[in-house]
Amino acid sequence: MADSPATITDVIFDFCGVLIDWDTRACLTGRFADDVVSAICAPDDPHGFFRYEDRMDAGEDFDSIYPDVVREQGEDIASIFRYYIEHYADALPRTLPGMTELLADLKRHGYGVWGLTNWSHETFHLAFEKFPRLEQLLDGTVVSGMEKMHKPNADIYNLTMERFGLTPERCVFFDDTAKNIVGANEVGIHGILFSGAIAARDSLASLGVRL
Repeated sequence: MADSPATITDVIFDFCGVLIDWDTRACLTGRFADDVVSAICAPDDPHGFFRYEDRMDAGEDFDSIYPDVVREQGEDIASIFRYYIEHYADALPRTLPGMTELLADLKRHGYGVWGLTNWSHETFHLAFEKFPRLEQLLDGTVVSGMEKMHKPNADIYNLTMERFGLTPERCVFFDDTAKNIVGANEVGIHGILFSGAIAARDSLASLGVRL
């Protein structure tokens, strides 16, 4: 007889695109030329904002990255990148609909609720400053920039399990980036690509989570 699936005890959430709306355009629109903002926010951004930000998420400091931005993009674009990082709170306009309610429901029913995010150690504090309810609801959060680890690499998932005393097959992880779901699955966590609070509830129910 096949083993029964492990009972889910804990749910882990990415931040930007899952718990929090991340909108670079909201930070830059009206302050810089529309065509430049559109290029920066495009999937194939020629100015590399998200590549530089990804380096910050992996643990590098802004001050060590900025000279590369100046050299590779020029002073004008580099100054916009500096503005973006210095006004990062403006790129976090709201929590995503239904997500604080989902976290509260999970907590009320006895599930562990955790965060796992690729985020710079220099700007992560803004998440909890803007949205203190998230800090109240989450039992703990692993931040890539603080650990100098980075999704989708296995080490950051394993660290999360070890730090919080979690068992992979008893955990669900929601992320809006497919490769991060693959990374979670590879270490035995139930990774689910996030597409909204209602779909997340349906996915949890299919795994036996009752809210």
